[in-house]
Parts: sequence; structure tokens; C-alpha cells
Amino acid sequence: MKTLLIVYHTMTGGTQQMAEAAANAARTQPDIEVRLLRATEAQPEDVLTADGYLFATPENLAAMSGLMKDFFDRCYYPVLDRVNGRPYAAMICAGSDGQNALRQLDRIATGWRLRCVAPGLIVCTHAQTPERILAPKQIGAEDLARCAELGEGLAGGLALGVF
Repeated sequence: MKTLLIVYHTMTGGTQQMAEAAANAARTQPDIEVRLLRATEAQPEDVLTADGYLFATPENLAAMSGLMKDFFDRCYYPVLDRVNGRPYAAMICAGSDGQNALRQLDRIATGWRLRCVAPGLIVCTHAQTPERILAPKQIGAEDLARCAELGEGLAGGLALGVF
């Protein structure tokens, strides 16, 4: 049995919807255990016992969220050189373009020597005013389908031994 670890942070619900869509689709794959954890709950042991990863974060001030960064800060050195070559993918819930948040996440994953197996998925909510930024998000069906496809593909690749 292979394990896919999905670590996410959310403030307004958008990233959680994306992570749950990916997790639900990943669970359809045989011989895959899916662990869906908030970034504040995930520990180095969770990273070490997983075979692949999906990281999901909102874009906050043109960067990954602080609590997602906290997850990486807490886990980085305890797992360094112990997860080399494992597959990962990333999802960003962005108010604008999300590129810098994705770049930050990819740089950390590169430091862990993880292998990116899919292009970063960015869902843009176009929230640009304080009211819209802080409002609860509702991710559309088309974007949730993209998240599900990513989760299912990552889990499928693990199940088949492709990654």
C-alpha cells in the first residue's frame, strides 16, 4: 500500500475545497492510502511515511501562506536527505496570479530533492479587494475537476509504480 500525503492550509475555504477534491479522487485508486492534513497538523513523521505529496496553499501577499511555510520550516531539516526522489505536485488558490507562491513551494521541494510530476495547478479567484480576499471562497466545478484530476493522477502514478 502506497501513501499519498496531502498537506494544505486554508483561511477562506478555497484551498480546502481544492485539497478535498484531489483527496476524494485519489481515494478512487487501488492500493493507495490518502492522508489529508492541515499544515498545522502535519509533522516530519507524516512526510517520512508518505510515498508522494500534494501541497496546497493559498497565495497570501504574493507568497505561500505563513502556516504552509511554517509546515515546511518545522519539517525541512528532520526529513532532509530522507525523501529524495519522491514525487510531488502543488496547487495554489490565488487571488491574482499565484506564480510566486508556486515558485516558493517548488524551491523548497527542490531542496528536499523531491521530483515534480505535474505542472503546478493555480486556481485564480480574482479576489482583489479586502472584502473579497477575506470572504469565504467557492471554487467552481471546472476548477475542482482539475484538482480532482491532479489528485487521481498522482495517486494512480503511485499505485502503478510510475513514480
